[in-house]
Amino acid sequence: MKTSFFTQVPSLLFAVLILGFCMLSCTRCSEPPKEPASDSYKKKLISYREGQVLFDEYSRTNNVILTKYRNGEPDSRWYWFSLDEMEGYIQYVKENAKKQKLKNVGIRIYMGKYPVNHPRNRMAKPEYAGYQTIFLVPTSQKRKGNEAMLRTVTTDENTDVQSIESMNMTNLAPPPKASAAAMH
Repeated sequence: MKTSFFTQVPSLLFAVLILGFCMLSCTRCSEPPKEPASDSYKKKLISYREGQVLFDEYSRTNNVILTKYRNGEPDSRWYWFSLDEMEGYIQYVKENAKKQKLKNVGIRIYMGKYPVNHPRNRMAKPEYAGYQTIFLVPTSQKRKGNEAMLRTVTTDENTDVQSIESMNMTNLAPPPKASAAAMH
């Protein structure tokens, strides 16, 4: 039995629609292309041995002063964030900076100290009260308005971005671990 032209067209059209839908859904499932990462960090890499020199110098000088100030109890000497936390925070900063059209975005690392009465839920562990810590603050290119010339002048130094939240609650090494002479 022959099929008529009018019965073949709808089934052919239906097949083309299904095929088109499958192709579109597959292209939506693939990951968007990632922007290439800069390799400028490579010229800032140091060996573990060079890091040990920096750690030893800090331990010999600054940490001795802090230990004396703390009546012989050493303060924290290292801080730790997981790679997932760091990557997530960097992505958070990038997305918010893009929304705000910020340029030359970076992260400044500040030293801090938890007050003895610091809220327990604002530290990685409550026993960190009284210890020094670090926290990360987004930065962007500093701009100065120049009304006389009606243009924006850019300076070399970045400034803190207060509209994007900072990151803290790192794990740190309170004593007795901090009194060890070597980096761990």
